[in-house]
Amino acid sequence: MRISTVLLSLALTATCQVAQAEILASAQVGIKIPLAQKPSTRPMTVAHIASLKHYYIADGGLAPMGSEFEAPISKSLIHAYDNEGKYVNSSRSGYDNRSIYYNNNSHKLETITYNISSFGGFSPNTGIFSIDLAETGELKESSTDVFGFNPAFGDANTMPSYNAETNQYYAKQGRSNKVLVVDLKLREQVSEIDLDLTKAGAAFDDVSDYFVAYSGVKGEELALLDIDHKAVLIFDLSGKYVGKSELPKELKLRSHNHHNGAGYANDMMFVYNESEGEFGTYYGFKVLSSGAFN
Repeated sequence: MRISTVLLSLALTATCQVAQAEILASAQVGIKIPLAQKPSTRPMTVAHIASLKHYYIADGGLAPMGSEFEAPISKSLIHAYDNEGKYVNSSRSGYDNRSIYYNNNSHKLETITYNISSFGGFSPNTGIFSIDLAETGELKESSTDVFGFNPAFGDANTMPSYNAETNQYYAKQGRSNKVLVVDLKLREQVSEIDLDLTKAGAAFDDVSDYFVAYSGVKGEELALLDIDHKAVLIFDLSGKYVGKSELPKELKLRSHNHHNGAGYANDMMFVYNESEGEFGTYYGFKVLSSGAFN
C-alpha cells in the first residue's frame, strides 16, 4: 500500500510538470501576415477566432475634430485575414481601437478603445464594443455597445488583454512596470501587478509601454515585449519573472513598437515589423512550447 501511494505521488508530480509549457529559448515564427493595404492610422493589436479560421488586426487613431459637416468619428479600420495570412476584407466601425480580442464568454469579437478610462476626458465611441461578423468571418460595418468608460483601466493609452477564465482585464500602464487588474463590474482595479523588470534585466523604457499579453498558460500568464533587447519576457500573475524567449536578432523594431503593433492570439505573440513589405508585416511568434495547457 505504501509503495502504491509513493508511485501515485510520483505520477501526479510528473503530470504537474508536463502541464507547464516550456518557454522557448528562441521564439519560433508561426505565421507572417503582410499587410495588404496601408494602415488607416497605426496597427495596434491582433485577434484570432479559431472556429472561423480568421485573424483580425485593428488600427488605432484619434477621431478628427467634429464640425457642422462631420461627426468626430475615428477613421480607423479593422482588417480580416485568413489562417494563412491572406487578406479578406476591412471595415470602418468608427472606433479608435487599442485592443481587439475574441471573447470566449460572449462569443464575440470585441474592441477596447482609446481612453476607456476617460482619463483624457469623455469622448464619443469610447468603451468596449463588439464587432459584427458574417457567418464566414468577414467583417461587417456594424457593431454593438458592450460597456462604457471605466476609470479602473487607468492610462488612456492602455491596450488591455483579456482573461476569459476570470472575466478580467490586464491593463499595462505607461512608462512603468504596473499592470492593473480590472473587473468591469467594479470602478476601481481589483489589484495591481508589479512586473519584476529588474530580475528580467530590463527597464520600463525598454519594454512595451501599454501592452502586456495574457497567455493563459498557468504560471506563465503574462508576456511582455522587450523592444530594446528583442525578447519576450514571461511573468506569472504575481509579477514574478519566469524567463524569456529571444526574438530574431535581424528583426527590425522601431520606437513605435513601444506604443503599438503588438498582440497575442492563437498562442502566439504578435510583433509588427514596419520595414518588411509595402505596408509592414505582422509576425506571430511561438514563445511557449505548447498552447495545449491553456
